[in-house]
Amino acid sequence: MTILSESKAFRCGTVAIVGRPNVGKSTLLNHILGLKLSITSRKPQTTRHRLLGIHTTEDTQYLFVDTPGFQQQHLNALNKSMNKTVTQVLTEVDAVLFVMEAGEMRDADRKVLALLPDNKPVLLVLNKADVMEDKAELLPLISKLEKMRDFAAIVPVSAKKNLNLDTLLDAIREHLPEQEAIYPEDELTDKNERFLAAELVREKIFRLLGDEVPYSVAVEIEKFEVVKGVRRIFAAVIVDREGQKPMIIGKGGEKLKQISTEARQDMENLFGGKVYLEVWVKVKGGWADDARALKSLGY
Repeated sequence: MTILSESKAFRCGTVAIVGRPNVGKSTLLNHILGLKLSITSRKPQTTRHRLLGIHTTEDTQYLFVDTPGFQQQHLNALNKSMNKTVTQVLTEVDAVLFVMEAGEMRDADRKVLALLPDNKPVLLVLNKADVMEDKAELLPLISKLEKMRDFAAIVPVSAKKNLNLDTLLDAIREHLPEQEAIYPEDELTDKNERFLAAELVREKIFRLLGDEVPYSVAVEIEKFEVVKGVRRIFAAVIVDREGQKPMIIGKGGEKLKQISTEARQDMENLFGGKVYLEVWVKVKGGWADDARALKSLGY
């Protein structure tokens, strides 16, 4: 790591990324890191786990914690577990990024904002600022939001277009403690490849099937081995009912083949090597409300 002058001490700290579902939290993390680490789709609650993304620069190591969107409906055991993850993360971090879409604050945004701790610096990130029809509305919106809470900063960004992300990083840095880096500078996450492989398969299911696919779908990696430099990955897609299998498999197995092909391509890009991937579907009734099943799937 580059040796810095004494005038600019190294900073390192944890930053929670929170907000209602589908405001672009995972997209923001991926574009800051410069690669796809956290899966994304238009389906709410795509992110289910606490995921650490590590971004190291010359003078700062940012430890971003991507959290599930806080769920206020359908509180089964899975969603209760995810909400617990969010509230626990908020007690442990140095700073909080509260992400909402640039535009009017919704009731769901207000409910998440009310959960944020008073003793942590909260930076408001107005995502998708590039798609506002009237940019002149941004300043009045910021003025209105400033009255809702004493935000440490308010930063309009476009995660997809990398707009204003450097400004956001500079604002975050001010609230991180002076200390040495915790992770090696080339490390990107604390999750292993097995976890990332399962997430990439799940992303393709949500992206390719959209509203057709039931929320209660999970992916379990039953075998992961490296043979002569090739990652051999065997993944089971878990559904709740027998009748849900055909929509994932598709006519003649075409949909499952597409899911597998696109997931494998993303794995090869992320892992930097050849991947053999085999995917099948199996039924595990009521898994989203079964504590033992949730634990076996890493929730």
